[in-house]
Amino acid sequence: MSITINAAFDSGNIRVVAIQGDVIDLAFVADHQSDFYQWFHFRVAGAWGRTLTFRIVNAGGSAYAFGWPGYRTRMSTDRHAWRQVDTGYADGVLTFTATIDTDLAWFAYFAPYTMERHDDLIARIAAQPGIAHRELGQTLDGRAIDYLTFGEGPLQVWAYARQHPGESMCEWFMEGLLEKLTNPNDALAADLRTRMTFHCVPNMNPDGSFRGHLRTNAAGVNLNREWHAPTPERSPEVLCVRNRMDQTGVDIAIDVHGDEAIPANFIAGYEGIPNWTDDHGARFTAFGQAWAAATPEFQTKLGYPVSAPGQANLSMSTNQIANRFGALSMTLEMPFKDHDDNPDPEFGWSPERSKALAHSWLEVLADFTR
Repeated sequence: MSITINAAFDSGNIRVVAIQGDVIDLAFVADHQSDFYQWFHFRVAGAWGRTLTFRIVNAGGSAYAFGWPGYRTRMSTDRHAWRQVDTGYADGVLTFTATIDTDLAWFAYFAPYTMERHDDLIARIAAQPGIAHRELGQTLDGRAIDYLTFGEGPLQVWAYARQHPGESMCEWFMEGLLEKLTNPNDALAADLRTRMTFHCVPNMNPDGSFRGHLRTNAAGVNLNREWHAPTPERSPEVLCVRNRMDQTGVDIAIDVHGDEAIPANFIAGYEGIPNWTDDHGARFTAFGQAWAAATPEFQTKLGYPVSAPGQANLSMSTNQIANRFGALSMTLEMPFKDHDDNPDPEFGWSPERSKALAHSWLEVLADFTR
């Protein structure tokens, strides 16, 4: 039986260059109308009993090629458990090897979160008592921007994810957050919903998610560079969310992302915004310290450089929201690699750990706001 490679499905991305025996050369497909690429997700059929070597030959031109050293590809035979496989990077080529012992196997940059799973999540959470669902707007491809609200408290808390669609760990985080907050037997959730009102957008970029993009929407636009002046033509996803934020106000916000290079979980803040005050900045620092003290899955040593005074990029959501509302605003970054302070050699950073990190964020939030 001949080997076939297929990526023509929800969130799929790869192109076959050549198949020579047990060596398969592949290439990333760039985001539509964009030069960004790095996400991959494909299926292999007809390879039972063979050990295959995959070579992604254009990896050196990917958006964050400096992140490949130390990275390990994820493989699944059931699309539920995604294990790491031997992976290396040299001379611009990403190479990984796997022995196939089933009819079908799937490979991905990280455990995928498909739009089909997103729809299931929205249906399940929206059916819970006390949850209000609203379609805030539509994308350029006509997909819904799903928005869930619940809680009765005065503190307005926004959680939104996947502006960059290839960062699939983000929606796993949101699934964990929503499941905990809607658990009727969870005392912490009950307390939070009494004191706060939650506004959740689990997927800011459904078009890019379905198309198998790394970083952009259907127009090739990076949504996290649109928050200063979103438009219906380029970034309707950001426009409808920011408009709703203007209506509700924002006290606390988390924008959930993934980082290609840094093997750790961390938050980035809003240093350098025009409306910066030391007290405002101290709240961000204190929250990070509290989170690091609460779980070995979060740390504050590794992260991004901070902006100089007055130099924050207000086109990015965390800066825009902190400046616009005076909010405690943060960008969470989770790794495509592993959280090296607490590693898992088999699975690396994973969907389950992403969901558990959301639980710990809520626990810290509860204590921080008392």
